[in-house]
Amino acid sequence: MDLDTALAFALTRQRGVLATIRSDGRPQLSNIMFVPVDGDFWISVTASRAKTRNLRRDPRCVLHVPGDDFWTFVALDGIATLSDVTKDEHDAVAELLVEYYRRGSGEHPDWDEFRSTMVHEGRLVAKFHATSAYGILQRS
Repeated sequence: MDLDTALAFALTRQRGVLATIRSDGRPQLSNIMFVPVDGDFWISVTASRAKTRNLRRDPRCVLHVPGDDFWTFVALDGIATLSDVTKDEHDAVAELLVEYYRRGSGEHPDWDEFRSTMVHEGRLVAKFHATSAYGILQRS
């Protein structure tokens, strides 16, 4: 599948499954939400989760983006770059998380609460960059 075609499809979605590589080589799958930003897809993750540990060790991953029926999907092979963990409600990572939320959900009813929660949860941004793709967009 052509990467541009797959990316155009993924731009119409916000939910997917991120496959990362465990230390023993087996895949680890996580249901995630993503937002497109400057040709990449941003994913909000927490520092303590398996997917984050896996990406720190090996940034190769796959973003599976399902369609409206079982047979329609794209799988984007790529690399994820992790931001620092947000440590302060007004640090650069907190600003990235605000941008992530705004692009995916719009305005938050209480940005102070949002920022505090991001710090408390140890959140960061995984920036996924697709390098190739496969999948099925229409059945013949």
